[in-house]
Amino acid sequence: MKRFVHIKKTNFSFKRRCSSTSCQRRVVCTGIGIVSPLGCGSRLPWEKLVNGHIGVVFNDRPGFESIPSKVAAFVPIGNSLGEFCVNVAKNDMKFLSQSMLYALSAADFALEDSGWKPNTEQEKQRTGVAVGSGMVDLEAIANTSKTFSEFGYKRVSPYFVPRILINLAAGHISIKYGFQGPNHAVSTACTTGAHSIGDSMRLIKNGDADVMVCGGTDAAIVPVAVAGFSRARALSTAFFENPSTSSRPFDSKRDGFVIGEGAAILVLEEYQHAIKRNAKLYGEVIGYGMSGDGYHMTAPREDGIGAYLCMKAALRDAKLTPDQIQYVNAHATSTPIGDAVENRAIKKCFGKHAYSIKISSFKGAIGHLLGAAGAVETAFTLLAIYHKVIPPTMNLFSKDGEFDLNYVSNEAVPWSLGHATRRIALKNSFGFGGTNASLCLGEIQ
Repeated sequence: MKRFVHIKKTNFSFKRRCSSTSCQRRVVCTGIGIVSPLGCGSRLPWEKLVNGHIGVVFNDRPGFESIPSKVAAFVPIGNSLGEFCVNVAKNDMKFLSQSMLYALSAADFALEDSGWKPNTEQEKQRTGVAVGSGMVDLEAIANTSKTFSEFGYKRVSPYFVPRILINLAAGHISIKYGFQGPNHAVSTACTTGAHSIGDSMRLIKNGDADVMVCGGTDAAIVPVAVAGFSRARALSTAFFENPSTSSRPFDSKRDGFVIGEGAAILVLEEYQHAIKRNAKLYGEVIGYGMSGDGYHMTAPREDGIGAYLCMKAALRDAKLTPDQIQYVNAHATSTPIGDAVENRAIKKCFGKHAYSIKISSFKGAIGHLLGAAGAVETAFTLLAIYHKVIPPTMNLFSKDGEFDLNYVSNEAVPWSLGHATRRIALKNSFGFGGTNASLCLGEIQ
């Protein structure tokens, strides 16, 4: 009897509690799908980003006439290469919001890019989805409220609630492909995409899934949302005569963010699982950190402590020292306070090494995609690692005061290793309410 108990205990310890490095599950990215103001797909948006294209345009669409901010970063719609084309049945449109459509399209691109096509029940049960959004379909809420007030209960669409549920982007992806693993939806304002990716990494590391289809989506360029951000004085209003220069992270004349829209979906996969099927490997997600400012509803603490704690947590999770980071993809949205706070946090986190790091923000090219921002920017950062090129901070024309770091202004640069042995980046995302996430991303070794 004693012998039986001893054997049972030993087996349990090996299977469930092994802590040796050989038992650690690594998480890699094997597929990328992007829907953005620079276009759609897995390759074209990246090529436009590194070549200095900008997706910010003058907003002359109906309904925005009285709103002070006149610029936006729209996803190009049409049937040409790189344009977004709705690929669902007409009858299905009544319960799909624009952000859900973007997420479904990005998932199609990512899964095709990855080549992951689970066929068995076990494969489907080991594939999960984690996709969130920062904003609900505000236009659907406004229109339905008006309809209810004017015409009553019977005119309210039975599809109204499914159109505004945050988790339905993840739900529709899992339904379309039959994925039965973890189904998760994050809604943490502009940190949503990064949180979705970080949570997915941990689900794979913890053994809850072998593959996670994850990211963020948002489509909030509607009058009521833009009016709200404008009333909060968050949006750029100073460069309408030259719209493409409106979003200018770290620049001395920055005056607010430019609202954008889109989605990005990544296929994250356990390393050995990916190797066995000979998948393409863009890079590894090696660390994830979170923090809260505990300070203000919309403004970060001026000393940057929330961002600092978040970056330190990601480095700790990745078991990296600050001097191993060569590139920081900044959240920097082109707001006077936000960019300055993040700049201080980077200096606090990296000390003297901050002056050796290359930094850039993609929001000069694509605007601020809200809940999709962290996912799109993580996708671009993984592509930077894969292609060994650091994309630029567009519209950075002048710096002053404390902005004395290397922000890769206006032109992409090669990502040389120097004395390092591996390309490693840190990606930041911060949101209203003081919610923060940082991801450490590395070259495959």
